[in-house]
Amino acid sequence: MSSNLVGVGVGPGDPELVTVKGVNALRAADVVVVPVMDTGERGRAEATVLHYVGQEKVVRVVFALNERTDRARREAAWDAAGGRVAQLLAEHSRVAFATIGDPNVYSTFTYLAQTIAELVPGTVVETVPGITAMQDLAARSGAVLTEGTEPLTLVPVTAGAAALKEALAGPGTVVAYKFGRQAQEVAEALRETGRIDDAVWGSALGLPEESVRPANELGEAALPYLSTLIAPAPRDGGRGGKL
Repeated sequence: MSSNLVGVGVGPGDPELVTVKGVNALRAADVVVVPVMDTGERGRAEATVLHYVGQEKVVRVVFALNERTDRARREAAWDAAGGRVAQLLAEHSRVAFATIGDPNVYSTFTYLAQTIAELVPGTVVETVPGITAMQDLAARSGAVLTEGTEPLTLVPVTAGAAALKEALAGPGTVVAYKFGRQAQEVAEALRETGRIDDAVWGSALGLPEESVRPANELGEAALPYLSTLIAPAPRDGGRGGKL
């Protein structure tokens, strides 16, 4: 009988933003895996999960969440994590994996699911969608993500701001993820494309240390790694102008 691996999106940090379906999936699982860095510190996913299930049900598995340069180390960490989850699937019929945001949007769950498909063929993989940081930031800041026929471009800035600058030159709303370490480059790209005045950034959304600020206040200091930016599309056609 095959086991089930369920990737559950638990939102960007605010425990009230976990969906009812997500809470039910966490509670229905035999165990809930949460990713942690090798420093052992509690991450957002674990903190959110503990609002809904007991610590005895949570299994902490180390992932190379902050490894960007050493591919061998990253691959070894993924293999080790996959092996641990494969062991859990051999012992339990339903294993949940909690991930911040959505399990299908820049999530560690993607790599885990690929590894499990190789290690435990026949495992049924499911996902429960979660609220993303861009949705939460839009709600907290009042920024409108899209109107009418506007496109929406989501860009991770982990590899630099070149792709972001290209997107900002277009007509639609641009969202930047993980831009904290390149905050100065991002600010320069916004200014060069004339998009800084309406843009907003946020970090630690829904947490005590939350910060939501206008992008024109970006300086040279690095921001938290998981910072999110919204640069709304230029809108000068009045109400319904993009229909």
